[in-house]
This record gives sequence, structure tokens and C-alpha cells, in this order.
Amino acid sequence: MTLEEVGEGLRGISERLGFNLAANFQTVWNHEKGDSYPRPDYRRAYQLLYHLNEAELGFRRPLPGEVTTVPNPRTPDALPDQVTAIREALGSIREGAGDVDAESFRDRVIDAWRRQASGDSAQGPTVVLVGGYAGSGKSEFAKFLGRLTGWPILDKDSLTRPLVDQLLIALGGEANDRSSELYREKVRPLEYRCLMESAWDNLDCGISAILDAPFVAEFSQAEWMQRFYNRCRSKRVAVASIWVQCDPDSMREYIEFRGAARDMWKMENWDQYLATMDLELRPQGPHFVVDNRLGAAIAAADQARDLLSGGGL
Repeated sequence: MTLEEVGEGLRGISERLGFNLAANFQTVWNHEKGDSYPRPDYRRAYQLLYHLNEAELGFRRPLPGEVTTVPNPRTPDALPDQVTAIREALGSIREGAGDVDAESFRDRVIDAWRRQASGDSAQGPTVVLVGGYAGSGKSEFAKFLGRLTGWPILDKDSLTRPLVDQLLIALGGEANDRSSELYREKVRPLEYRCLMESAWDNLDCGISAILDAPFVAEFSQAEWMQRFYNRCRSKRVAVASIWVQCDPDSMREYIEFRGAARDMWKMENWDQYLATMDLELRPQGPHFVVDNRLGAAIAAADQARDLLSGGGL
């Protein structure tokens, strides 16, 4: 392809998937010459355009045992149908610990997608908790599940951020503070209470919900997890807890890229913040793990989304 064709292809992907790319031949030329390194959204778009992952494109080293997650649609015999593409993207979900069945959960998501596409929503509710550290890709993965299933996404920050900012100011703190004792002890519990109450409002009406929040403290407490599972079981609600695993360098890159004011302390004190992370943390109970190190899982989700929106056909 010419530089102009590559730019046109990147802009088409941007329009389909909601990326904010102003790609032109000069942008592509700068990337090819190495004068500038592509941002995360450009790298995601390049993967979709060329049907290759970041390792194959030379943006990073491959993960151990990593293979191309979606066959190259340029090869007619390898063109995946929509269910196959979705199943490949959901393949990043694997059993973490406890009595869970990843294949069963993937089937449930695909069934929900089929019902959503056909207008048949007669099903008992499911609640999905998607947790992970800042910049891990949890919000992107939650949105991917939401698009497939039609289940509402309850994002902690979207639900509570304006109130949290004003509450912190009223208590004598700073609006974007997410690292102080004031936030942890006085404000954070209220954030999660709002999130969970919103979830129960949906579940009590038989509506499934996807909860998007770090859940670091909650997933670390076996007692919290057990109480939550018990309450869901009493209401005949299916539960899936998902921990999105990521590497520190990728998390830092995505945090820096999104440029949110609430992340300022993290970026200015990265080593101190990194020391607070337990990269081996897993939910204390039945759970799934999504391996998004180096953005691999989100890249697979992008491939599936693009196929569903007509890309590569």
C-alpha cells in the first residue's frame, strides 16, 4: 500500500471503532522512518490494518508462546466468521483460581451476544466484575463485553467522579487526589457503595451488569468476595469476577496517554506508586484472568470488534 492508502485505512478504522486518529501520509512516513513512535491507539489501528499483532509488527517482543490471535482475513480460507472471531478474542479469559469454567463463561457471553443480535433477551441476570490496576485495559475489556452482550456497563469513575471531586474539596483535600489517607478512608468506600447499589438496582430487575472498577481491595478480601457471591446466589444471579493482568510499562504508557488529572500523582511518583502494586494479585475466590500484558488481549478484542463492524470483509 502507498502511504496515502495506509493513512486512509487507518482513518477508516478510526471511524469504525471510535479512535481519534488524524492519520495522513506524513504521519505514516514518520512512523516508518522511526522519527516518531506510534501512540497506543495508532498501534492498535496498525494491528487491525495489517492483521498482525504488535510483536509481528516489530513494536514489541512477543510474549512467551504468543501466536497471532486472529487468522489473516486476506487469506480466503482463513477468514473467521463472527462467532469464531469473538471466541478468539474471549480466549484471553482463562481460569484464575477457584471453581470456575472459562469455556462456560465464554459460551454465556456468546449466547448473550446472539440474543442481543436477535432481540431475544430472556435470560437470568449475570454480574461481571472487571478489575485491574489503572492502565491495565480493564475498561476497554469491559466495553468489549458490553458491546457483545448488550449488558449495561457501570463504570465507577463515570458514576461517582464529579461527586468524589467535590467531596474531597469539601473535606479539605484536592479534587484529583486518589492517593491520600483521606481518599482511602473517607471517600473510596462511598464510591464503591454507589457502584454496588447501582448494580443491585439492575440485578433486582433481572438486568445483567458489567462493573468496571479496580476492585483491588475488594478482590484481596476473601470475606468480601464470599459475601458478594452469597448474595448473588440468593438472588439467582450468575457471577464472573475477572482480573485484567498487565505489565508495568504498558500500564504507565496508557496512563500517560489518557492524561487524566486523577493520574497526575501516579505519573509524578511512578516508582512509589509501582511499589504499592502487587503484580501477582488475584481475586480471593472463583475468578478469571485476562492476560493483557503488552496489550495482547485488547488487540484481540479490537480484531473482533472490527470484524463485527464490517472491517476486513
